[in-house]
Amino acid sequence: MGDVPSLDEPLKKALGGNTAKVMAEHLDLHTAGDLLHHYPRRYAERGELTRLADLPLDEHVTVVARIADARVHSFNRGRGQRLEVNLTDGSGRLQLVFFGRAVHQAKQKLLPGRRGMFAGKVGVFNRRLQLSHPEFKLLDDEDDTESVERFARALLPIYPACAQLSTWKIEQAVETVLTSMEATGWSALTDPLPAALREQRGLATLPEAFRKVHRPRTKADVADARARLKWDEAFVLQTVLARRRMAESQVPAVPRRPSVDGLLDGFDARLPFTLTDGQQRVSREILDDLAREHPMHRLLQGEVGSGKTLVALRAMLTVVDAGGQAAMLAPTEVLAQQHHRSVTGMMGELAEGGMLGGAEHGTKVVLLTGSMGTAARRRALLDLATGEAGVVIGTHALIEDKVQFHDLGLVVVDEQHRFGVEQRDALRSKGKQPPHLLVMTATPIPRTVAMTVFGDLETSVLDQLPAGRAPIASHLVPAADKPHFLARTWERVREEAEAGHQAYVVCPRIGDDEPASPGREHAPGSDGDPDGDPDGGADGERRPPLAVLDLVGQLGSGPLSGLRVEALHGRMPPDAKDAVMRAFASGEVDVLVATTVIEVGVDVPNATVMVIMDADRFGVSQLHQLRGRVGRGAAAGLCLLVTEAHEASPARSRLEAVAGTTDGFELSRIDLEQRREGDVLGQAQSGVRSSLRMLAVIDDEEVIADARSEATALVAGDPDLEDHPELRTALDALLDKERAAYLDKG
Repeated sequence: MGDVPSLDEPLKKALGGNTAKVMAEHLDLHTAGDLLHHYPRRYAERGELTRLADLPLDEHVTVVARIADARVHSFNRGRGQRLEVNLTDGSGRLQLVFFGRAVHQAKQKLLPGRRGMFAGKVGVFNRRLQLSHPEFKLLDDEDDTESVERFARALLPIYPACAQLSTWKIEQAVETVLTSMEATGWSALTDPLPAALREQRGLATLPEAFRKVHRPRTKADVADARARLKWDEAFVLQTVLARRRMAESQVPAVPRRPSVDGLLDGFDARLPFTLTDGQQRVSREILDDLAREHPMHRLLQGEVGSGKTLVALRAMLTVVDAGGQAAMLAPTEVLAQQHHRSVTGMMGELAEGGMLGGAEHGTKVVLLTGSMGTAARRRALLDLATGEAGVVIGTHALIEDKVQFHDLGLVVVDEQHRFGVEQRDALRSKGKQPPHLLVMTATPIPRTVAMTVFGDLETSVLDQLPAGRAPIASHLVPAADKPHFLARTWERVREEAEAGHQAYVVCPRIGDDEPASPGREHAPGSDGDPDGDPDGGADGERRPPLAVLDLVGQLGSGPLSGLRVEALHGRMPPDAKDAVMRAFASGEVDVLVATTVIEVGVDVPNATVMVIMDADRFGVSQLHQLRGRVGRGAAAGLCLLVTEAHEASPARSRLEAVAGTTDGFELSRIDLEQRREGDVLGQAQSGVRSSLRMLAVIDDEEVIADARSEATALVAGDPDLEDHPELRTALDALLDKERAAYLDKG
């Protein structure tokens, strides 16, 4: 393995070509360090049998179990043989099956009473769980001294594996690398944690942590190793974020302060209501940031309907007051148009600066989207370049090279999770000096995720709903178990329509022969919800998701006949979309059958019912967003989650959680607990593989908070990490380059 092996050493050199190739292709492991950071998923205790009753269908598993019996059966008139081996663990049984040449070798080894590890994909045959041609390793084979010695340990590591590489082969590879490192006294290992910090916290050394996580003798060994390795991940990530915050604090920006009796004062005087305490507090935080000589970097998160747009608009008007321009970036045309209508409506004559009837200290508010006509687009671009338009609201069209600003002072990004970093960065680069940045999300984020994912942003939280917002009742409609519940759903929609109210019906897809890989707006989970469509339906093949274009006709001619039912989806021409939304907003449409294009920003106070079809195909935060479209007026809201998911499925329990609470922060915790960490961290921000393998962002809040505090203090005293070269090296080793580049951009 070379004279002085290091964590950067290619696995090809450490293990040989074939194993290294499989690890690279199927497990994304390329170096000795990658392999040592590929931690056991769990540990099988000596004497403990894996519960066969809990095996997941269609997943690759490793079980430790005892052989109950083994029989050879002949078929094809004696020309073929099949070996069936039954495993037991007291909780259930699992059958192994071998055919052809494998029968002879397997039947000699797999004898009743013997115990082993068996790995394969769980299938079903004749209603029995089965592994076909599994790999196996017997754990009581007297001829296999290595296995006996390894199994004599109290805890047996079970690694995340794949069909091409079993857990015990991964364990052997880890053993090879560990032994090689130990032979050199770990001389090439750099420890990212400063020694003083490690000793103060009572954490294990890094070599000790690797030994204890891969070769534990006791559960205390595992706990020691986890405590140390979690600190590594939290501290390195928080150091990157602390350096980012430090660098931003050195960048100059133009301070933007409101002028007395200016646009902001005029706007506040127009408001027909008083700001909530929360809106006043958050506005103060933002206005204080805008008055500083360094760019604001703030995350504004709040419940659906908490008034984030109003707070953002006050910030935008402050910047216009100070002679600058403000841009709001929205993820879809429907949302950009909705924001434009909402902003101009709230501002009244203040949005008609320079126009007949406009207020003296008003400004111009322009909309810029990709589908605008040439003349309107040219006019909008000219207003931006000359500075006549103080406020612009648009989609990604704002990012194009042709768009020039007179003096861009503030960028507001709505629904951050829908934008790539490059898009946000491209808009920020259009300022003469770096503009201030306000990122908004209506997807509540637990504090730990905010610290981990958005750690370079200061956070403001709006957790108070404005007075007058009606409560929303949510109910599960199990369509498969109780079809009469679905019939009652349509009766409720009709009752609300007859009472003068309106309803939304949301479907997962558009229909009309759309491509097999659906676009963003109707791909469950694609908008920051990687958990869409995981497991909802009955066993076996699921029917295709319900489609807007199919359902709109069925409802209009069936249970909702006589009501005005219209469709809305992302593939409609922009003018048609806008016309439907305007008709719905003005009460000319009773029921809007739509995709998630209406998920955020759409505000129709008269809409009281939200029916979500195939609700199990959406993620938790999407469901919460959709529910927030109703109950926006004085009348109470009703959200009905229609599903065919079977009662015991995780999808059903997820829907029950959504129906059980309207607290978005509580739902975000539930959501995170049910998903893989990498999904959350990767999708929420950079889109690359999470660098966190041991740290659990929900469970390890204390570690993350402590690491943030320590990293901030260290970076304050040593911004370039000159006194901590090992930590500087570890920033590259533990954070892949793509993610580091992302964090660098902010």
